[in-house]
Amino acid sequence: MTAVPAVRAVYTAFAGVPGVTRAEVTMGGAVVEHDGTVTAAMLAEAVALAGCVLEGVREERRLPTL
Repeated sequence: MTAVPAVRAVYTAFAGVPGVTRAEVTMGGAVVEHDGTVTAAMLAEAVALAGCVLEGVREERRLPTL
């Protein structure tokens, strides 16, 4: 898969994961914001369905903004 279709496919796959509220996808990385119910396994499955491979996950916890 080439760059633009791969990015689009992963973005679309993340949109189908219940609990994902925002996703920013680039070649080689993604930032996903969610409601706390999303697991790394759920994201890996979505990426695999898009025809790509999830190589790692880094979790960051942020406080909600008021």
